[in-house]
Amino acid sequence: MTNEPEIEVTVLLPCLNEAETLEVCVRKALRSLRECGVVGEVLVSDNGSTDGSQEIAERAGARVAHAPIRGYGGALLNGIDQARGRYVIMADADDSYALADLGPFVEALRAGHDVVMGNRFRGGIAPGAMPPLHRYLGNPVLSWLGRRLFGLREVRDFHCGMRGFNAERIRALGLCMPGMEFASELVVRAALAGYDIVEVPTTLSPDGRSRPPHLRTWRDGWRHLRFLLVFAPRKTLVRPGAALTALGLAGVGALTPGPLTLGPVRLDVSTLVYACLMVLVGVQLVLFGGLAEIYGRQERLVPQRASDRWIRLLRLETSVTVGLLLLVAGVAGTVGAVAYWGLDGFGDLNPHDTLRVVLPSATAIALGVVVLFSGLVGSLLTLRPTHPAPAIVRQSGPDHDRILTGS
Repeated sequence: MTNEPEIEVTVLLPCLNEAETLEVCVRKALRSLRECGVVGEVLVSDNGSTDGSQEIAERAGARVAHAPIRGYGGALLNGIDQARGRYVIMADADDSYALADLGPFVEALRAGHDVVMGNRFRGGIAPGAMPPLHRYLGNPVLSWLGRRLFGLREVRDFHCGMRGFNAERIRALGLCMPGMEFASELVVRAALAGYDIVEVPTTLSPDGRSRPPHLRTWRDGWRHLRFLLVFAPRKTLVRPGAALTALGLAGVGALTPGPLTLGPVRLDVSTLVYACLMVLVGVQLVLFGGLAEIYGRQERLVPQRASDRWIRLLRLETSVTVGLLLLVAGVAGTVGAVAYWGLDGFGDLNPHDTLRVVLPSATAIALGVVVLFSGLVGSLLTLRPTHPAPAIVRQSGPDHDRILTGS
C-alpha cells in the first residue's frame, strides 16, 4: 500500500456563488503550487452556492467542503477545520488576488512565521481594483488602529484578504467570528497570543465578477472597527476615561472653593459644570472598559489575566460599598445645601455660592448609582464559570447559522 505524500499547503477559497471566477482562481493556485514545488491542494469552502460553483471547483481540480455557517468567517472557519495542509493560504475567489504567485507566502511560512500577511500597497494595486474610499480612508485608518492598539508595527495592510498561516497555530486560537470581521479577529488574536506576524508584497487586480462584491463598505467597516475597539478596552475606554476623570477632579477641586483666575481667564461655576460632567463621563468610560474586559474573559476573547483585577474591583460587595459611600456623600452635600437655603427662608439664592455645593453633590449621587449598578452587571457577567479551553459549537437555525463558544 502506497502512502500519499503529506500535503504541505492548502489554498483556501471561501465561496458563495463565484461561478464566473472560481475556475480561473483554482487553476492559478494549482499551477503556482506546482511551480513552487509544493505538495498542496486547493480547498473551496462553499457557503451554499446555487450557481454550480461546487461542480466548477471540482472539475478544475479543487476539493469542496460544505460550510454550514453562513458568512465570510463561517466559510473560512470551516475551511481551516477541513484543511489537510500544514500551512493554509487564504484568498478571495473573485480573481483579484495573486493566486498565481504563492511563492512569497510559501517561503515566509517555511521560514517559521506563524502568520504571513499580504501587503497590496507594497505589491501594487491596479487601477480600479480598490475603491478610493477603501484605499485612502478605510484601510489606512483601520491599519493604523491595528498598529496602535495591538502593537502590529510591521502590518501596514491590516485587511488584505490574502494571507497565509500555520494551520495548527491558528486552530489553537479558537477563532469564532462568522462575518467579515473574521479577518480582524485572526490578526488580533494572533497578535495577542504573541505569534510571529510578517508581511510580504502582493498585488490586487480588479474584481473579475460582473455582480457587486459581498463586501459592504460602511456596514463591514463598522463591524471591523467595533471589533478592534472591543478587543482593546484598556486603550480605547479605560485610559481615556481615567485621564478625563483626573482632569475633571482637578477642576472640581480647584473650583469648589471659589473662582479660579488663570492669567486673563476667570473660571467659575460654568466651568465647574463641565468639570463635574468630565468626572461622570470619565468614570463611566473606565467602568465600561472594565466590564468589557470581564465580558471578553468570560467569552474567552481575551487573555484571562487581563481581567482578574477588574473582577476584584467590580465585585458586587466592593461596588455596593463604594456606591453607597458616594451616595451618602452626595446626599450629605444636598442636605447641607437645602439647610443653607432654609436659613435664607427658601428665597432667592446666589447661584455662584450654592452651585459649588450642589453640583459636586449631584455628581457624587450619580456616580454612586453608576458604580453600584456596574458592580451588579459585573457580578452577572461572572456568574458563569470560565473554562481554560474554548470549544467551537456550530448550530444551524432556520434563519441563519451561528457559532457559539462553550465547553
